[in-house]
Amino acid sequence: MADQAPKRLKTDNITIATHNGHFHADEALAVHMLREHVPDYANAGLVRTRDPAKLTEAHTVVDVGGEYDAEKCRFDHHQRGFTTTFPDRPTKLSSAGLVYMHFGRGIVERSVQQLLEKQKAAGEAVADDATISNDVDLLYNKLYTGFIEALDAHDNGIDAYDPAELAAGNGGAGIAKRFQDGSFTLGAVVGRYNANWNDADQDQASEDARFLKASARIGEEFDRELQYLVGSWLPARSIVKAAFDARSEFDSEGRLLIFRSQSCPWKDHLYTLEGEANDGKRVLYVLYPDKEERWRVQCVPAAKDSFVSRKPLPEAWRGHRDDALDKILEGSVVPGAVFIHASGFIGGHRTFEGALQMAKQALTL
Repeated sequence: MADQAPKRLKTDNITIATHNGHFHADEALAVHMLREHVPDYANAGLVRTRDPAKLTEAHTVVDVGGEYDAEKCRFDHHQRGFTTTFPDRPTKLSSAGLVYMHFGRGIVERSVQQLLEKQKAAGEAVADDATISNDVDLLYNKLYTGFIEALDAHDNGIDAYDPAELAAGNGGAGIAKRFQDGSFTLGAVVGRYNANWNDADQDQASEDARFLKASARIGEEFDRELQYLVGSWLPARSIVKAAFDARSEFDSEGRLLIFRSQSCPWKDHLYTLEGEANDGKRVLYVLYPDKEERWRVQCVPAAKDSFVSRKPLPEAWRGHRDDALDKILEGSVVPGAVFIHASGFIGGHRTFEGALQMAKQALTL
């Protein structure tokens, strides 16, 4: 499954061109993806210019030049009439999204292959080709919606929420985000590498050096996200699936998800599995052991990144710990309670039996 890549590669002395002047997160990441993740660009030079003659000479041009033509390695999005989006997504692409759309699948596939090689070297069983292909597709889309899309939206001036829906009232109730914007703004992280208006070093060489630092900085975040998705998030899927398939073992309505041996990233996978099951059942509490071999009861959020739980732990339990909590739970839960968070989103018990009793009691209240 190769990159949906242009045909002009495999040449010597490849040069990538992007614009000079104030730089943004999208071209900083586009350059990083090409130079650090696409083998044919490993030794590519970089030119920052708006000179049409120099752009014409460049092998690949990103975020400047007024042209999108993958076969010619031109990846700009500023031209009139440009409306290209990532498959099945509504957000207009920036140079980051354009480069990722054409090269991202190959980037993901190479990372997955590296994981498979480690598994083989460790004597572990590996997935079949069909499963690997599906995993690459899954990760390719996940990395776009969870990371790249926010950059596309930021550079194209698209709000996370539809202004018309917000203006319609209802306090924003029921209004969905157009894209995931992450826990911090990547655009601001890159923007801080631009020179301030009163900095002394405003020359081109200093500007180019700042751009390279910005590209490396956002590239580090991209690399970490890629490594996390491939090495941690994806392997968790089968663990969550097994727990999800067994969710009726301790509750006939399937409201308890239990990880008997270890926890893992579960929220994304749980929402996906519930959507696929489409049986009207929703998990309310997730039970798992912590690093101290105690047990946690965590509420499932009402939506991704929400602080609102589908069913918080009972208000009367909240903010209490240890013996004081045992007294409150006396008669319904064996001794050994550890705590209930003041907001009711999580609690703990020293034993699995106690955590299970705590969750079952909470279901009735």
